Amino acid sequence: GYYADRWKNLLIPMSSPIKAYFDTSDKDPFCMYNYLLDITTWNKNIRRGFIQVKITDYAGNTVESEASSEASTFQQYKKVRILTGFYQDLDKISKISLTFSTKTLIGPKHKLRILQMRLKSLNNPER
Repeated sequence: GYYADRWKNLLIPMSSPIKAYFDTSDKDPFCMYNYLLDITTWNKNIRRGFIQVKITDYAGNTVESEASSEASTFQQYKKVRILTGFYQDLDKISKISLTFSTKTLIGPKHKLRILQMRLKSLNNPER
C-alpha cells in the first residue's frame, strides 16, 4: 500500500495509466489491513456465496474481516481469490476460521468443502 500523503509521488511518474484504490475504515486509526484469500474447493456442485474470515493470534486476540459486497462462485478444483480487509493487523496468527453464507433465508443450507486455502497479508507480504 501507499501512504495517503505520498501516493502521487509514487504513482504519477509511472508511464502507464494507474488505478489506485485506498481502503480506509470508519474507525480510528482509519486503517484497513488487506489480505488475499485463495480457496480451492472440492464440492461437486457449484456454490455461490460469501466468505467471512476470522483470525486469532497466539495471545487470543480475534478480528473478523469486513463483509464483501460481492458473492464469489466456487467450482470444484478451481482456485478463487478474495480480497478481504481487517480493522486490526494481527502479527502471529494461530487460528483461521471461515464462514460460508449464501445470505438467503429461504432454501437449503450448503456447506463449502475446502480442499486448500492460503491467507496472505498484502501489508506484510513476508508473512
